Amino acid sequence: MKILLVDGTMFGHKTGAILEQVEQYIKELNANFDLEIMHFSQYKHQIVDGSPLNDDMKEMIQKFEEADAYIIATPIFQASIPGVLKNAFDFLHPKTMHYKPVSIVANGGTYQHHLVVENQLKPILDYFRALVTPNYVYTHTSHFDADNHIIDEDVHNRLRELARVFVQYCEMSKTLPKETIDQH
Repeated sequence: MKILLVDGTMFGHKTGAILEQVEQYIKELNANFDLEIMHFSQYKHQIVDGSPLNDDMKEMIQKFEEADAYIIATPIFQASIPGVLKNAFDFLHPKTMHYKPVSIVANGGTYQHHLVVENQLKPILDYFRALVTPNYVYTHTSHFDADNHIIDEDVHNRLRELARVFVQYCEMSKTLPKETIDQH
């Protein structure tokens, strides 16, 4: 299976650090997965405005379409997901993530910002009919050292559990047809 780990921000290193840790835990559980981290900061983004897509956006869309499952990582800025992440979702066809497993990791500067995952990100993924695992992990700035390494053992345990559940979702989804009977 192709697993796309999406670092959904242009700024900072904490979301990438979380993804690298999750990637390690997934590899420990299933070394056969083809894992790729996509850092939005390495792409020239454009706004969804109907103009022709640049090559970076074509590549980004293709990676989403070819993936069998996703780990979405986002910081929380101004009590919201970054615009670049929402913009990326806007480029995708509504069936791109149909019945594909998705786990969510997020980080923010206050503990209350975990609600952004519930109120903004999960509804977007539900629209795509993604198979969202129930155990997202939210981290706080205090969970990292100065070099952006996760120093909180509880966070490590939650990431291990997220990886375990995600791998099971991936296994369960292998036989699930991605096309629906209905036309929605």
